Amino acid sequence: MSRPSADPGAELARELSAVLRGEVRFGAAERTVYGHDASNYRQLPLGVVKPADSDDVRTALALCREYRVPVVPRGAGTSIGGQAIGPGAVVLDFRRHLGEVLEIDPQARTARVRPGTVLDDLQRAARPYGLRFGPDPSTHSRCTIGGMIGNDSCGSHSLAWGRTADNVERLELLLADDTELTVGGPLDAGQRAALTGLPGRVGELHRQLQEFTDHNLAAIRQGMPRLPRRTSGYPLDALLPEHGHDLARALTGTEGTCALLLGATVRLVEDPPARALVVAGYPDEGAAADAVPALLPFGPLTAEGMAADLIAALLAAGRRPPALDRLPAGECWLLLETGGATTLAAYQAARRLADAVRRERSASVALVTDPAEQRQLWGVREAGAGIVTRLPGGGEAWPGWEDSAVPPERLGDYLRDLRALLRRHSLRGVPYGHFGEGCVHLRIDFPLDQPHGVLVFRDFLEQAADLVVSHGGSLSGEHGDGQARAELLPRMYPAGIIDLFGGFKRIWDPENLLNPGALVDPRPLDADLRFVTAPRRPLPLALPYEQDGGSLAKAVHRCVGVAKCVDPTTGVMCPSYMATGEERHSTRGRARLLAEMLRGDAIPDGWRSEEVREALDLCLSCKGCASDCPVHVDMATYKTEFLHQHYRHRPRPRAHYAMGGLPLWLRAVALAPGAANALVRSPLGGLLKRLGGIDPRRVLPVFPPETFTAWYRRHRAAHPAPAGARPVVLWPDTFSEHLQPNVPRAAVEVLEHLGFDVRLPPGPVCCGLTWYSTGQLDTARKVLRRSLRTLAAAGLPADTPVVGLEPSCIATLREDLPRLLGPDGRPLAERTRTFAEFVDAYAPDAPLPRVPLEAVTQTHCHQHAVLGSAADRRVESRLGLHNRVLDSGCCGLAGSFGFEKGHFEVSAAIAERVLLPEVRATGPDTVVLADGFSCRTQISQLTDGRQALHLAELIARELRHTE
Repeated sequence: MSRPSADPGAELARELSAVLRGEVRFGAAERTVYGHDASNYRQLPLGVVKPADSDDVRTALALCREYRVPVVPRGAGTSIGGQAIGPGAVVLDFRRHLGEVLEIDPQARTARVRPGTVLDDLQRAARPYGLRFGPDPSTHSRCTIGGMIGNDSCGSHSLAWGRTADNVERLELLLADDTELTVGGPLDAGQRAALTGLPGRVGELHRQLQEFTDHNLAAIRQGMPRLPRRTSGYPLDALLPEHGHDLARALTGTEGTCALLLGATVRLVEDPPARALVVAGYPDEGAAADAVPALLPFGPLTAEGMAADLIAALLAAGRRPPALDRLPAGECWLLLETGGATTLAAYQAARRLADAVRRERSASVALVTDPAEQRQLWGVREAGAGIVTRLPGGGEAWPGWEDSAVPPERLGDYLRDLRALLRRHSLRGVPYGHFGEGCVHLRIDFPLDQPHGVLVFRDFLEQAADLVVSHGGSLSGEHGDGQARAELLPRMYPAGIIDLFGGFKRIWDPENLLNPGALVDPRPLDADLRFVTAPRRPLPLALPYEQDGGSLAKAVHRCVGVAKCVDPTTGVMCPSYMATGEERHSTRGRARLLAEMLRGDAIPDGWRSEEVREALDLCLSCKGCASDCPVHVDMATYKTEFLHQHYRHRPRPRAHYAMGGLPLWLRAVALAPGAANALVRSPLGGLLKRLGGIDPRRVLPVFPPETFTAWYRRHRAAHPAPAGARPVVLWPDTFSEHLQPNVPRAAVEVLEHLGFDVRLPPGPVCCGLTWYSTGQLDTARKVLRRSLRTLAAAGLPADTPVVGLEPSCIATLREDLPRLLGPDGRPLAERTRTFAEFVDAYAPDAPLPRVPLEAVTQTHCHQHAVLGSAADRRVESRLGLHNRVLDSGCCGLAGSFGFEKGHFEVSAAIAERVLLPEVRATGPDTVVLADGFSCRTQISQLTDGRQALHLAELIARELRHTE
């Protein structure tokens, strides 16, 4: 019985909140975040439910049915066709809580999982048994098994191990009418008869399916093309008797339109212990595609194609992976992986494959056996979906014609025709993909921000659909249809098959409650485009966004939803999401909120938006997304802009005054450090924390009796610089100057030992970071201009290198100084070096002490994102240090973030993820290296006083021991 309501959202939300254990979110922020996936579309839901268990799913579905509200299941939200969003629907986020691997059966080679189980979690659970799940899309670190089943996902290894449909054993289903059943296949005649004889709705369902199949045998046999990558439409041919009436296969790829998944049993395959990679180079992508059929008989695990324009896009976006040196000559490359029980077996298989490549006279070949180099090359290929959204030479590219597929023997001709079609429409794109199965990924620079852009978009897609069908192919070969391609299905299938798709859905979901408009009676492919509607009103900007044409809207639309930021296992991005697990606290979620703020619909308050402020409050400004995000979304910069505008001419949080103005407060403290120490350790210390917006659990630092600059003056008076020594400016950042002067003292010792004349600026200098990160941009500009004048007053040559010791300070000078001051800031940015960079570049042959110790390093997130650590590794090698760099990401303190009231739990959770357990596990003789003041402070405060060292301190300590 349905219950229509004048305000179904409010009433439904109240009822759901009263009975569910999981979260119920119907606010503007959550609706915005879940109104997007990795497609071109924006469809705001009515609300979001994050079920805590299967009972929550059952209850939520029942209530939605009563209110006649549609339901959209969602995993990681990486669907490219728009399958994971729905207007006015309730989105069920299965990934948040329903992610367990329930069972691994190594004898049967199966696994039972929840719908929200992340693929990499399943792979980790299966690995001890030498097993794995075969399909592996490039989003494997965050995509869910439920989403893979919904879209019939594939990946690079489907050439060897098949699509998801080939690896599904049983599906545990919940229908819109509350019916539950488990389906599998293939089935023999007796098993089918037994199912049709079951009582109630389950028996009726099986009888309807059997009758549906029996009445349409000829149409299904004749109307469903056979090719390795066909994921368009419903796989009705799985119902045929010759295919065993395989219901599990028939429901794989139905995009959540027929049933909700409560669990699944999937088949596992043997994971080859050893791998080798053959990289074959060809003159162009057509030649590479033409070569594939002759190579497939040699049994490669993969046959992935990527062309030179993908590499050019990669190089335009960021640093060059060293493994690119292993690419042989050519303009397009095939990545042909082999496997074996031993390294020798994998190598021998690769040699045979390489010999086959060489039979083509135009081909070149390289054999890559080093696992690290293989990982780097696969990383380039996996990042393709993000990389190619920014084309070489500029321009934005979008999904739309994302994963068409043809028989492999026709791929070369199809690619040539596809390139010609792009030229006719004056469009550009970067094709790459699964050449071994004829599947091509392509993002195209549709002019969706222009008045005629939607017409170009539709015209191209219709002609592309006709083109792929003319080559015997499928509109989709991996990602399904959704809104992006469902409207085009009549160009691929006869009208009778289209009618059968509707009939199949009605058997499962007669009320059309589940993901309506995704496959049957689809919404138009050019409706709901998120790029078309310009911001209602231009908002003032304070930062230049030079890489995005001065537009914050273009900057936030860099996010295409590939969701690397919701991978909680590795890297720097995104620490707040790793701690909270909330989508709005991810880089992607924040980008969506900012885009909606600029649009002005769901979030109409502009810079005053509380939804955006709340989401950005837990952003640590770590800059990890600026480097780790495939499209280089720079949330730290966007947060600075937002804080500047949000609090402009308004009172700020107390922490902004206390921590933003820290350089000034510390200069005042330096006048009487003893009295300051006594004050903060007295009962008044708690009051100071409250007044400064500092969490009471944080320990305020001990102020040293002497600043670094005061020590330096005494030191230089007693030890004049040797005549003729090359001058170098040491930048006395706030933290080194006032809180840990032992670090710059150590740097002076080392640099003087190496023969340099260490100078200081003639007055106080500051990078302005504390003001910049809290959005106080006017003050930050004034501070930086004053610092430039002070540095110029030193009278040193303009090319004198400047050495910084604090990574966040150096990153600010390198990246944010030119952003704030334009050309005036570039000279200092270009000559600023980290301590390790300076030693590596200016004293490459100077003897350094041997330090044959064990060490672990916590890399400052700004160093990771902006500066890089290659020089540190080279200097450590010269020291003989046995160092292990932790994959710990941000330490969680992040300047003022971890000190601010309301952030302590998140700060500690980030540190406890990897960093603190690793530090606690080290022996007392193991050196803990951390160049960042925040990192050293977090380690000291949360590990009962363990002291981490700056690299300069370690070298200085050893120099003293050898004197």
